[in-house]
Amino acid sequence: MLSIWGISSECLRSATVTPFALQGSLLEPAARTAPTLQSLRRSLKAVADPQRARHNLRFFKTGVGEYGAGDRFLGLTVPAVRALARQYRDLPLRDVDSLLRSPWHEERLLALLLWVDRYRCGDEKQRQRIHHKYLRSTRYINNWDLVDASAGDIVGAFLADKDKRVLFRLARSASLWERRIAVIATFHFIREGRFTEILKIATLLLHDEHDLIHKAVGWMLREVGKRDRPRLERFLVRHQAGMPRTMLRYAIEHLPAQQLRRYLQGNAGTRSVSARMPCERR
Repeated sequence: MLSIWGISSECLRSATVTPFALQGSLLEPAARTAPTLQSLRRSLKAVADPQRARHNLRFFKTGVGEYGAGDRFLGLTVPAVRALARQYRDLPLRDVDSLLRSPWHEERLLALLLWVDRYRCGDEKQRQRIHHKYLRSTRYINNWDLVDASAGDIVGAFLADKDKRVLFRLARSASLWERRIAVIATFHFIREGRFTEILKIATLLLHDEHDLIHKAVGWMLREVGKRDRPRLERFLVRHQAGMPRTMLRYAIEHLPAQQLRRYLQGNAGTRSVSARMPCERR
């Protein structure tokens, strides 16, 4: 099975790692060495692209007063970060934790991908440890792509057969990112055909003021509709009039055009300030 970001669910462990060397513009394997934080950071810098880094400053809204204010980028593509996560999957956990505290966005993304891999390959005790570390580290999981790459595969997976009250605590948080974690964590349940949690959380967040929550909730509702359209439509009939416009648009995207128009005509919800801003993988 693949996650949102395409990381394989196979747990192929190795004692050594092949870091990357820069050959032209391609990532190519270098000599096999033990995985270290220093070698990983050298590999990251080898494929950093200053032009992409400047673009990402705008794309991820890092200006003063914006949701990603102050974030810093090396300028790696997501496929390059994924490739490094595969190559350094045996990096010591203490070094993974250090990566998550990094000021560099790509290092935090890489740390989360490594956590996802460790979670999938771990026993129950290891999974519990990673889940608890995750919830204690939400201040570092501070952009939509970081949440989307990890919340379902760690928080959702851990809570699948456990008490879900922590999700509702997160959904009521003052932190934008904790609220988004609550929403995206339910993707794990949705993929298993379980919709109760997302429908409750969606109801709780109907009046949230942030565009990124509107998009996340709408995305998850759309995923419900792919699997159980009548369940989605019952929710929409009850709530369409007051839903934020962006949330509704995301939720109904795959419905027939006639139904889509009917729902939009019945909606008096607020429009998001940045309704065209890119968000999760769709």
